[in-house]
This record gives sequence, C-alpha cells and structure tokens, in this order.
Amino acid sequence: MAIPQPITKTQSKPLPEANGDFYLVAKTLNNEDNEIRLKVRAFMETEVQPIINDFWERDEFPFDLVPKVAALGIAGLPYQGYGCPGRSTTLMGFVMMEMARVDASISTFFGVHTGLAMGSIYLCGSEAQKQKWLPEMAALSKIGCFGLTEPEVGSGASGGLLTTATRDGDTWILNGQKKWIGNATWADLTIIWARDLGDDQVKGFIVENRSPGFHVEKIQHKMALRVVQNGLITLTDCKVDESNRLANANSFADTARVLRMTRAGVAWESVGCATGAYEHALRYAQTRLQFGRPIGRFQLVQDLLFKMLGNITSTQALCLRLSQLQDQNLMCDEHASLAKGVCTIRMRETVGWARELLGANGILLDRHVGRFVADAEALYSYEGTREMNALIVGKAITGFSAFV
Repeated sequence: MAIPQPITKTQSKPLPEANGDFYLVAKTLNNEDNEIRLKVRAFMETEVQPIINDFWERDEFPFDLVPKVAALGIAGLPYQGYGCPGRSTTLMGFVMMEMARVDASISTFFGVHTGLAMGSIYLCGSEAQKQKWLPEMAALSKIGCFGLTEPEVGSGASGGLLTTATRDGDTWILNGQKKWIGNATWADLTIIWARDLGDDQVKGFIVENRSPGFHVEKIQHKMALRVVQNGLITLTDCKVDESNRLANANSFADTARVLRMTRAGVAWESVGCATGAYEHALRYAQTRLQFGRPIGRFQLVQDLLFKMLGNITSTQALCLRLSQLQDQNLMCDEHASLAKGVCTIRMRETVGWARELLGANGILLDRHVGRFVADAEALYSYEGTREMNALIVGKAITGFSAFV
C-alpha cells in the first residue's frame, strides 16, 4: 500500500472554527435570549473549562462556582414570579446544552437544582411554599435536590416506592432510603417522594437536610459525572411538618409532571455532551499530524466527523421542536420520552466516534473527550432508561401498555 506523501504547501486560509451548530438553531432565539445563551457559554468556557478536569479527577465539586452561577441570573429560568427570570423552556434547553457542551456534571447540578427541586415546588407546591422557598433557590442561597430513586427501586418508582410516610397529627414520619441523589451531600433541602401508608399514594415532602433522622453518605467510586456529589440518603423516623408536604402532590401522576418537564432538559443535555465531544474531536483533526498532514484531510476521519455532526444536528432539531411544544403546553410524556431516548442513543454514538478519532489520546483526561464518554453513560441512564422511554412511546403509538 502506498504511503501518503507529505503536503507540499501550507494552509492558505484560516480553518473553520469548531462549531456544532451547523444548522444555526441558535438563530431561532430572540436577541435577548441569545445574549443569555452566549453569557452562559462564555461562563462555561472561561470559568469551568480550565478547572473541570482537575475536579473531575478528584471527585469533588467546585463550590466557588456557585456564586458565579448565581450571578448569571438563570436559576429557575422558565418559572414566572418568585424571583425567577420567567423565560421560555426553549431557552432553558439551550442553557442546558451550553452547559453540557463544556461539562455534563455542571449541567446536571444545575438541572437537579432548577428543574427537579425548584420544579417540584413550582408545579406541586402551595403558594406559601413557593413564596418561602423559590426566591432563595433562585438566588442559589439555598440549594435543592430530588429524592426519588431508591437502592432497590429505580425504573419501578411508579409502581411502589419503599420509602414510607406516616402521618401523626400535623407531622409526617419518613422512613427509607434514596440513592443516586445529585447535590445531596451539600444541599439545603431535598424533595423526598414517599408512599403514604394511609392511602398508598405517592406524596412529596420538602425535607431540610439537617433535620434529625436525615443522613447522607457520599457515593464513592463513580466512573461518570464525578463532579456531581451523589448521595445515599437514609431517613430514620425523620419528622416533617405538614406545612412542608407538597400541597399539590397527591399521587405519582404529580411526580410524573415534574419528570416530564425535566426529561426534556436531559435530552438537551445529551445534545450538549455530544457537541462538546465533537468540537474537541474536530479541533484535534485539524491539528493532529500523521504522514505529514492533518488527519482531518483523510476520508475516514471526515466520515467520522460527518456522522457525529449528523447526530448532533438531527437531535438539536428534535429538541428544538420538543421545547416549542412545551412552551405551547402541547408536550406529552411520549414526546419527552422519544427525545430523551433518541438523543441519548445518538449522544452515545457520537462521543464514541470522537474517542475513536483521537485514538489513544482519547482516553487522556486533558483531551476532554474521555470525560464526555464517561459522563454520557450517566445521561444515558438517568431520567428514564432507554427501555422505559421506549415503552412510554410504544404505549402512545400502539394503544397497548407493555409495562409489567
């Protein structure tokens, strides 16, 4: 086989910038929303990118970033009132994508706080509960997390949580465990979902993390989202006042309202994760020399980049339409599930191709792509596995439930 000859002339014009927005989807935003998106992008590139590998390797969270995130004014982004910005869920999707484009751990921290914790109070809380908690959470002076998944109950949460709630006058007594709870080791409050022994229905509770009977143990030895501080929560006769029971959370259907909203955000996150890996791979292809020329000149490398960009562009369009449906109050469970399932599948393919393009350098943390590959595994599983989302969509399109 002939050995490729070195190039004989230099590049005559600047190379294109690595840009995953091939179809210019950001131009669908109005000027004010786009300024917010660009502000988040600049923050992620200047404040997070330089430090994140070190924190990822040490399995620690960069707490100094929290006041800087607060200064962006984006916590509680899609909510009206209570100190929240009151912007569109479409903009929220773009923000999640921009965060995950640099680091999926930071986007997960933000999604848990803004989407799951604040969203539970916003959708299911009383007016008094919203007034009490949301302004401080919007300012990030109080950090929230979301306790649904259990050590023995993941996908089956709708069918029987093992964590129980027993009412005693104006007090509820919670017992059980919650696992994989992001932000749990340092948050101020946790939304705990538990089965009421009185009526066998799932109810939500705002539990302050320093309450007696509330204990958190950090989950160690993770291979993904290492910056996120996941906890195993143990509730032992933990007492919660009736005023902290989410007033409008009376069954798992109310829990599902929160998950429907945040599942769309995870779809956007997965697009961001894929985009970050692609852009690092593209820059590498433009500068890595083999046989005397950049590897970006070779057909097989361009084919990998083509497939990555195709995945990113198609899932961007899918997420954009999903958020438009959400803003128009037309989004159903199956819409969010299709996007989450498809986008995470395509993300997994894309980060794998990026790692392939980098060869052995793809496993080095300082090249970033390996971190995207590892973090993609967590995004692939949380907020509903591919199989569960497939069954939600399957029920909608066939009229038959395949759930056992």
